[in-house]
Amino acid sequence: MPRFLIQYVAFVEAINYRVGRFVMYGIFLMVGILLWSSISKTFFLPSLWTLEAAQFSMVGYYILGGAYSIQLGSNVRMDLFYSNWSDRKKACVDSITVLFLIFFLGTLLWGGIDSTQYALQYNERSNTVWRPLMWPIKSIMCLGILLMLLQASCELIKDIAKIRGVKL
Repeated sequence: MPRFLIQYVAFVEAINYRVGRFVMYGIFLMVGILLWSSISKTFFLPSLWTLEAAQFSMVGYYILGGAYSIQLGSNVRMDLFYSNWSDRKKACVDSITVLFLIFFLGTLLWGGIDSTQYALQYNERSNTVWRPLMWPIKSIMCLGILLMLLQASCELIKDIAKIRGVKL
């Protein structure tokens, strides 16, 4: 494999590892928001922002953790036949199926960028009482999708290397 591909895979995986490890602690943010929501509903006036803030933090948690999940191989597979195949055959099938993932993520990113531009241009706000700006969460979604797209391309490179018998 060319040296620049090996460096590309190492660079992207290092970024996704760090982002994934950082975002793992986002669960505490969600718990804190939901805990405050429960306390405020019980003892004070209910907060208007807690439900939507919890939803936004959950979106960031899942989207930004997606690339790390792909990197660890913790995504769901149908293991009916796959587990009995050789590593080379798995890599052949994975190299084809990852192309569908790359197409899907590319399309998703394209739409996400368009939606983020719209949110910035027209100062889009949510249709709730709290009315937060939408561009921050849409930007986070675009970043997470981009990271997943980069990780999927790394998976394709690693599968091609495995097919060729090269260890990365």
